[in-house]
Amino acid sequence: MKTLGIIGGLGPESTIDYYQKIIALYRERTRNGSYPEFIVASVNLRKGLDFMDANDLAGMADYLLQGIGKLVRAGADFGLISANTPHIVFDDVASKSPIPLISIVEATCAAAKTRNLKRLALFGTAYTMQGTFYAKVFSREGIELLVPEPNDQDYIHDKYMNELVPGKFLAETRSGLLAIVDRMKAKSDIEGVILAGTELPLILRDPAHNRIPFLNTTKIHVEAAVTEMLS
Repeated sequence: MKTLGIIGGLGPESTIDYYQKIIALYRERTRNGSYPEFIVASVNLRKGLDFMDANDLAGMADYLLQGIGKLVRAGADFGLISANTPHIVFDDVASKSPIPLISIVEATCAAAKTRNLKRLALFGTAYTMQGTFYAKVFSREGIELLVPEPNDQDYIHDKYMNELVPGKFLAETRSGLLAIVDRMKAKSDIEGVILAGTELPLILRDPAHNRIPFLNTTKIHVEAAVTEMLS
């Protein structure tokens, strides 16, 4: 079995979700009573946010590469970054990484293609919604991505950073997020929503809303990782 290495802590709540999902899926697929061995390097979320706020993408990439170096020294054969926003520098990091990395964006695009979804809303941090790293990958497959209206983007980012990342999951915030989904369906006829923030599936736990499917990027990323572990 290949040893997985995870850059975690971006943020802590979703890293726990990754940990639990990897173990559950591994046990489901192996059915031999065993548990997977893998490595987590938990990095400082505050440092990561400071790099993003300063638009210091080179600094962000170098910081992630330091974490990957720790994973390599601990014996990882391949790795992943357990968050969406840091994938803004994924290409740079992957090109310099001594081990292969599984992209959450590429994995999610493959899942959308499998489901024949062509018009998707993108929810996440402001860095993700306003960035181009998702659209660049999805456009190659002819999949259109739409982002919420600016005031709705502000709402999502604020709730994400000030509630979800610290582990606060409130019913009124869930209702607010679902209202944005409904507005985008009415205005743009979206076929699904990419939960492109790994804390979002912790508050939007259902697989769909009003028959609009959610693409849970954590679940998709974990499935790709466990497949590679067992390959």
